[in-house]
Amino acid sequence: MAGRVPPKGFSPFIDLLGLSFGRCENGQAECSLQVRAELLNSQRILHGGVAYAVADSGMGLALYSFVGDDERVATMEVQIVYFKAVTSGLLTCNARVLHRSKRLGTVEAELTNDGRLVAKALGTFSISKRKKVADSTGRQPSLDGSGAGD
Repeated sequence: MAGRVPPKGFSPFIDLLGLSFGRCENGQAECSLQVRAELLNSQRILHGGVAYAVADSGMGLALYSFVGDDERVATMEVQIVYFKAVTSGLLTCNARVLHRSKRLGTVEAELTNDGRLVAKALGTFSISKRKKVADSTGRQPSLDGSGAGD
């Protein structure tokens, strides 16, 4: 899956957040999010759950570059430490795989806001064989959006 990023429409949640994916290769990935008013909490600070979702998505993408087309990854746990509040600008996640075994992957991520470190995350992901599940059109989902699992 190296070098392949999810197409728009792959995940309704990712589309809702407005997350954009950049590079995805050799156990590293980058994604970013433009901070918008609807993503802020009552204190007008980026909701921690949004930052968590960006880190989780970036780490999952980094691990995808280390798995085969017949495998999938799922988050088991993520620890995140927030250093600075984010109120505007671009939130960027740079993630890299630290270790991959047959069934587990450990990935770290740094979140920056306009170049300033604002959070760090460490996650553990399960790696398993992809089950054949057709979408509503009867096609098999694929990371590149081609329906290649048909």
